[in-house]
Amino acid sequence: MARLNRLRTPPAAPAAPARLPRDVRLMNAVFALVVTGVVGAAGAAGVLWLTRAPTFTLRAIEVQGTLTRSQLPTLRTHALPELAGNFFSIDLAEAQRAFESVPWVRRAVVRRIWPDKLSVHLEEHEALALWEASEGDQTGMTRLVNTFGEVFDANLGDVEDEALPLFTGPEGRAAEMLALWKRLQPAFAGQGKRIERLTLSGRGSWRAELDKGIVIDIGRGNEAEVAERTERFLRTVGQMTARYRQPLLHADLRHVDGYALRLRGVSTTTPASAAGSAGAVSRTN
Repeated sequence: MARLNRLRTPPAAPAAPARLPRDVRLMNAVFALVVTGVVGAAGAAGVLWLTRAPTFTLRAIEVQGTLTRSQLPTLRTHALPELAGNFFSIDLAEAQRAFESVPWVRRAVVRRIWPDKLSVHLEEHEALALWEASEGDQTGMTRLVNTFGEVFDANLGDVEDEALPLFTGPEGRAAEMLALWKRLQPAFAGQGKRIERLTLSGRGSWRAELDKGIVIDIGRGNEAEVAERTERFLRTVGQMTARYRQPLLHADLRHVDGYALRLRGVSTTTPASAAGSAGAVSRTN
C-alpha cells in the first residue's frame, strides 16, 4: 500500500515592524544627539576639574638613583621651573627632558605615584675622558666623554682633580677613541706609563702622548690592528732603552716591518718582529 506524504505548510514570515512616523524618528535622533552632547560635556568638565583640582596638586618629588654629582639644589634650579601641571595633566616626556637638561644627568625616568607625587630615577654620567673636537662647530671646546663614549657638557671644575686623558678627534668618533684607549692603556700601564692624550687625525692616523713627554705615532688601522702594533712595540722597546740607557722620547710605528725610535741623544731603527735584535744606530748631536 502506498504511503501518502503529508504536506506541511511553511510557517508564516513575521510581520515587518511598523515604521515610525517621521516626526517621531526625528525626535529620537535629536534626543540621542542631546544625550551624547551632555555626556561629552560632562566628561570634558570632569577632565577640566581633574586638571585644576587642588587635591591633585603635585606635592612631592621622589629622587632615586646613585647621585654623586647632581645635588638637590641643582635639580631644583634647573628642572623644577620646567614642570607644569598637576598629577593628571603633567607631561611626563617634558618632565623627563627637564631633568635630563640638568648637568651630569644622563637619563631620567619619571612616573606618577598616586595621588600627588612624582618618582624620578636619575642615571648620572661617569666621566672617563676630556674631549676636544678637531673639526666642526665644536672645535676648540673642551667637553667630557662618559663610559658609553657619549660626549656631554658639564662643569669641568668638577673633574679638575681627576687625571682624565684628553681625546682629540673628529666629531662622532669619541666612542671609537674610548674603545681604543681602554685597550691600549693597560698595555702602557704594564710599562709604568699612562696615556695623557690620544689623537685621531682626519685621515685616521692615531697618536698617543704619554706622561713624561713621550710621543707614539701609531699610524692607521682598526682597533685590532692598532692594538697589535702597539703591543708588539711594547714587547721589544724595553730592550732598546736598556741597551742605550737613555729615556724614550718618540716612537714611530708606521713602518711596515719595524719602528723608529728617538731616545735622548740616540736615534735607532729596529725590526719589530725580531725581539732583541739590533738595528742601524746613529747618534745625534
